[in-house]
Amino acid sequence: RIYDAIVVGVVKSGATVNKNIGRHPTERIKMAALRYGGKKAVSHYRVLERFREHSRVRVKLETGRTHQIRVHMAAVGFPLVGDQVYGGRLKIPKKMMPEFVEILRGFKHQALHAGQLSLEHPITGKQMKWKAEMPEDMLDLIDMLRDDQEDYRAQHTSYDADYDIDDGVEVSWVTDADIQK
Repeated sequence: RIYDAIVVGVVKSGATVNKNIGRHPTERIKMAALRYGGKKAVSHYRVLERFREHSRVRVKLETGRTHQIRVHMAAVGFPLVGDQVYGGRLKIPKKMMPEFVEILRGFKHQALHAGQLSLEHPITGKQMKWKAEMPEDMLDLIDMLRDDQEDYRAQHTSYDADYDIDDGVEVSWVTDADIQK
C-alpha cells in the first residue's frame, strides 16, 4: 500500500514511524499513537516536495491500522491538510495570495490518496496490483502550493546575473516523472 499525502509543515527528511495505534484514551471515536497497548503499526514516509508551509510525502504501510497514516503523521508533527479529526489548525503561509488561501481553506477532506494497492490473491497466490490516478482537487492543491512557492520566491529573491557564482552545489528539482517512481 502506497499513499501520497500533503501535510502541514516542512518535512526535512523521510523516516519510519513505529508507534502502536489504539483507541484514544478519552476521545473514543479517535485513534491514537500509544506508548503502551494498542496494536503494532509501522509507516515509512519520504519527502516528494517541500513547499513554504507544507510538504508532499509518499507513505508506505507495513501494517494497516485504522487511520494509521493520519495518526502517525499527526504524531510526528505533520498532520494531513484537510484532516478535521487529527489535523489541528490550518497553516496559511504569510503573504499567500487570497485565491490560494481560499483553495487551502476550501479543502475539506484529508489530502491523502491511495496511489497503489497490492495484495496476494488468497486462492491463487498471484500478486495483484491496482494503481489510481490522483483526484483533480488534490492535483489542484499541489499546483497551487507550487505556484505559491514560485510567487513567494519571485517576490523575495534578488538575483544579479553579473554576480552568478558556481559554488559547486548541484540543485535538482523533483519532477512528475520522479514522483511516479
